Amino acid sequence: MIGQSVRLTTIRGIEVGIHYSWFIIFSLITFSLTTRFASEHPHWTTVEHYAVGIVTSLLFFASILIHELAHSFVALAKGLPVRAITLFVFGGVAQIGREPDRPLTEFQIAIAGPIASALLAVGWGFVSHLAGDQLEHVAALGGWLASINLMLAVFNLVPGFPLDGGRIFRAALWHYTGSFSKATRIAAGSGQTVGYALILGGIWMGLITDNWFSGLWLAFIGWFLLNAAQESVLQMSMRSALSGLRAEDIMARDCPTVPGHLSLADLVHEHILRTGRRCFLVSQNGRLEGLVTLHQVKAVPQARWGDSVVAQAMTPIGRLHAVAHETPILDVLGVMEQHDVNQVPVIQDGRLLGMITRDHLLRVLYANLELGAQTISGRLRRQSPER
Repeated sequence: MIGQSVRLTTIRGIEVGIHYSWFIIFSLITFSLTTRFASEHPHWTTVEHYAVGIVTSLLFFASILIHELAHSFVALAKGLPVRAITLFVFGGVAQIGREPDRPLTEFQIAIAGPIASALLAVGWGFVSHLAGDQLEHVAALGGWLASINLMLAVFNLVPGFPLDGGRIFRAALWHYTGSFSKATRIAAGSGQTVGYALILGGIWMGLITDNWFSGLWLAFIGWFLLNAAQESVLQMSMRSALSGLRAEDIMARDCPTVPGHLSLADLVHEHILRTGRRCFLVSQNGRLEGLVTLHQVKAVPQARWGDSVVAQAMTPIGRLHAVAHETPILDVLGVMEQHDVNQVPVIQDGRLLGMITRDHLLRVLYANLELGAQTISGRLRRQSPER
């Protein structure tokens, strides 16, 4: 999601961005708040209505950011990497690099967000109380932020995965069953139930009470939860299918090599078009220099292919995100996602052993899902040559 976002800043190494869909919900909330303040405070000017509405909307999304930062800071304290925080149409999401290693860690990360929102509700309520009639604009702003943060805290405690309450529910199930995968499937089931309930509630609200906007929004939230819960089951299946596999099990050992002085035109016509391969190792005077991909070739204007050489377009060896041969495949996939790369070299003691590409990794995943992870994993292990 961060790839479709506008980057704002970096906090403790965490990229903070705004997804393009955020601008839609920001406009809707600002319009709703402006209308609300115009109704409750008709003696304000139009400029005051819009100014307070915009500031309140910005502070609301700042509250969501604090909610996600609470999750992220606890995750970092527990040794889990956090890649990014993205604000989007349904609020915000923190992209934590891997799953917690035990139920208590899951609980602590999950509960941090609602606690932060509850503290914000108390804080804004106190600000509104202190402002009183003397600072009417601040009082109105603080009152709405107090109530919305309280609603945010309560709603996130609903036991529907992937809401915070659903993650707390999963932590409890994980603790009592001892199985992370079983806990995930049960919690995801509760998330789908909550999603369907919100969709039906939104339809009822729109048809019966004639409050179509709130009903539509509630149904959209339900649809989002339903899809997120279903995706969590898919991700769990993927993790199970790839568990036990290492980089050496699926890497390609016959990596084609081209010289660095080769022109891009010759690379395309003599190698890419004839073999269908998308990446090549680059050597210069017998030494490994880097990696060139079809994507990098396409980044060079076609009119310059004849005058440009591979060494100019390649990624130097020092900038490649290599992994060791014993690296678990799930970690390899994490490297690809974190650095947005499609190829990862496998290196041991400075020597290239092979290459893992995203498309080959996906083919292995599909084979595991179709034939059974345990069977295919055992076969790959037996076929791996002795070292």
